[in-house]
Amino acid sequence: MLSPIELVDAIEGALVAFSSGKILQPVRTALETGDRSFFALMPALFPGQAVMGAKLVTVVPANAARGLHTHQAAISLFDPETGELLAVMDGRYITEIRTAAASAISVRHLARKDAKVLAILGSGVQARSHLDALPHVRPFQEIRAWSPTEEHLRRFTASSDGRVRAARSAEEAVRNADVVVVATSSITPAIADRWVSPGAHVIAIGACRPSQREVDPALIARARVIVDSRAAALVESGDIVQSIAEGRFGAEHVAAELGEVAAGTQPGRTSDDQVTLFKSLGLAVEDVTAAGLAYRKALAAGRGLVVEL
Repeated sequence: MLSPIELVDAIEGALVAFSSGKILQPVRTALETGDRSFFALMPALFPGQAVMGAKLVTVVPANAARGLHTHQAAISLFDPETGELLAVMDGRYITEIRTAAASAISVRHLARKDAKVLAILGSGVQARSHLDALPHVRPFQEIRAWSPTEEHLRRFTASSDGRVRAARSAEEAVRNADVVVVATSSITPAIADRWVSPGAHVIAIGACRPSQREVDPALIARARVIVDSRAAALVESGDIVQSIAEGRFGAEHVAAELGEVAAGTQPGRTSDDQVTLFKSLGLAVEDVTAAGLAYRKALAAGRGLVVEL
C-alpha cells in the first residue's frame, strides 16, 4: 500500500526531474472514441529511478450510469536496461493517488502557509483521494464540499468521519476558502472568478482535452498559473488553449511548471493576496514513478503473482 506522504515526496522528485529535462516523455497520444471519451497512451523513462513504463488509460463518462469507473487504466513497467517486462498492474487507483499527490505538492509550494479552509468541488474518487492527501501538507481546520449530485455528496461527507461539511452550493463552498480543489467531471466552468478570494490557491484537475473547460476564464486570466507540463498544457488544456485563442492572454501567461517551483528555479506565489492556480493534466512520469514504488514495495513484501509469458 502506498502512503500519501511517501508518494508526495516521490512525485515531487519526478516533477523536478521532468522540469529539469531528465525525463524522456512525449505529450500523451489520445484517440477520441466518443462523446467526451478517449483512449490514451502515456509512456515515460525516468533514468534517475531506473524506471520505464507506460499507462494505457480510457476515460468514458457514460460508465457512471453503468455502475463502472469512468477512468480505467493499466500500467506496464519494463527494465530500462534490458527492455524486459517487469510488471503489469491496475492503473486506476494509481491515477487517483498520484493526481492527489501532485495537488498536495502544489499546496506545499503555492498555498499560503496559514491556509486553514479547504473546499472540494466534487464527491467522487478524486475528491476522496484529495481529502486523504492534502491534509498531510496543511493542517486544515475546516473542509467543505459540494457536489451537483446530492446523494453522492451525502455519502462523501458521511464517509469522512465528520471532517467534511456539506455546502449548499459551489459558491458557498468556495467563498473565503484558502485552497479550492475542482474535482468534478464538468466540461464547462464549475467555478466562478468572483467566488475566489485574494490569496486563494485553486487546483483544477479535470478538463484535460482542448475542447473542455472547468474554470471561469476570468479566473485563469487573474491567477498566477502553474502547470505540470507547459508542452501538454498548451495543447491539451481547454482552460488555457481556448483562452489563448480568445485573446485573453498569451502562452507566457503560464508562469512555470510545478517542478520548476519545487526546485526553486522559478517563483511560486509572489504575494499573500495573489491567486495561484495549478492546472494538472497528469504526467506519465507520475504514473511510472508511483508504479515503480508499488513494484519495489511488492517485491520486498513478497506480494504479487509471477506469470510466465
